[in-house]
Amino acid sequence: MTNLSGKVAVVIGAAGENNMGQHIARTLADAGAKVVVAGRKAEPLKACAGAIAGDWALCDLSKKADVEALATTALDRHGKVDIAINATGWGLLKGLHEITEEELDQIIALQLKGVHYFLSAFVRAMPHGGSLIQISSATTQCVIDDHAAYIATKAGSEALIRCVANQYGPQGIRANVLSPGFTYSPMTEQSFAVPGLADAFIKEYPLGRVGTSEDIAKAALWVVSDDCFMSGQNLQINGGLTLRRNPRPNEIQAAVGAAMAALQASGN
Repeated sequence: MTNLSGKVAVVIGAAGENNMGQHIARTLADAGAKVVVAGRKAEPLKACAGAIAGDWALCDLSKKADVEALATTALDRHGKVDIAINATGWGLLKGLHEITEEELDQIIALQLKGVHYFLSAFVRAMPHGGSLIQISSATTQCVIDDHAAYIATKAGSEALIRCVANQYGPQGIRANVLSPGFTYSPMTEQSFAVPGLADAFIKEYPLGRVGTSEDIAKAALWVVSDDCFMSGQNLQINGGLTLRRNPRPNEIQAAVGAAMAALQASGN
């Protein structure tokens, strides 16, 4: 069993109740790490930190000063940072011609500039080495319609990780990406509530199901451990999706239509 006793971890993007960031934080804490959870909402951060005997701090990833302050706070309170994970994201689902300039600026600020701030701050917080993880998405390998801005910014974050892994490896820093596919989480809750929608995706997953936040948390636990001799890599934690593809819009519509018809026929 992985033992993280004595390690200090920072998880950004843990302000949503039971979201992926909180799953990761709990998993690291269960393995013995002291975990600092961070995000934009104080109350859920306090609750999460209390449940795992950890710490919390406010941080808006799109603001450089916030991210640098988070790294400083973790160092001041706990003496070091061994692990830093960015689990933030915005599932912007809009067509290429529909996205506004303001929305484009927002997603770039969060998913590209914010990742740059994150890596810059925590590389400096790890003078004796450590592990950095960026949560990306399988859609950078298996594209899906109406996700262009999301995919482009996630792909940019993957490139940043590779640059950090190459340049700061001699400092003892490992930097890697975890890429979920369609995953049960609060962010996708409304999508999974649509009858038939998940079915359109499941048929493209060789392992026969879509992912969970626990899948990602367990992968993160191994990647941050001292047993992991890997850096600059993008682990596809998505049940084999990248061997196939995401469904096309007409396939999603057909699956939803069939499910709705079945519900009507059954009287539900």
